[in-house]
Amino acid sequence: MFQNIGEMLILFWKSILALPEAWHQRRKISEQLVEVGNSSLLVALVMSFFIGAVFALYTGRELAQVGVVDLVGELVGISMSKELAPVMMAILFAGRVGSSMTSEIGSMKIYQELDALHTMRIDPVVFLVMPRMVAICVALPLVVLFSVFIGWGGGAFICAQDKLIGVNIMDFFHELSTNVELRHVAHGLIKAWVFAAVIGTVSCHQGLTTIGGPRNIGRSVTKAVVNSLVLIIVLDFFVTRFLQNLHF
Repeated sequence: MFQNIGEMLILFWKSILALPEAWHQRRKISEQLVEVGNSSLLVALVMSFFIGAVFALYTGRELAQVGVVDLVGELVGISMSKELAPVMMAILFAGRVGSSMTSEIGSMKIYQELDALHTMRIDPVVFLVMPRMVAICVALPLVVLFSVFIGWGGGAFICAQDKLIGVNIMDFFHELSTNVELRHVAHGLIKAWVFAAVIGTVSCHQGLTTIGGPRNIGRSVTKAVVNSLVLIIVLDFFVTRFLQNLHF
């Protein structure tokens, strides 16, 4: 993975340089957005609800033992906004969206469709990579925002239902709205954009560098997903540290 970091950075930079062509590729971008949404939204809803519920269940019972159970709304709100939603949705996208990107582009490479694009003087970065990068960089922050709200709902639901916690929904959201600020949500959206760029770059690069026969497509997909997950976890630390140093 690390020996290909330079190549991936070059591919990312080429995708940025290709952005002026986005309007001409708007149909492909919209198709990718629809595909990303259809493959992720329902799973994101279920994951987010239960992530919020589980986190509220653990923290709520611990806080109840020390008599500060009212803080559960604040903890769930900030944790979902800054950490849980962006990281978990990025993992979801790496597994579903990133693998699909690698498979599609890898198949085109194996079956020499990329050579046909070169013959027609069509840049694969403009035609294949840039639309997928734009789509995932738009879709993931939107899904993270959706995930944050659903996670809050899951936390509120479990706090109201669990007798040991006993925080009703109105009190939960009052504490949450009092302490969760717009910057907390923005923190998570910045992470989401970084993770989206990573997933798109790694997946497209792995697809473009696929060699061999059809069996190698599966290997490329596996490698793309694993590399994306590793980079998401590593960059999560560095982005968090950077934003904290900015007091953001």
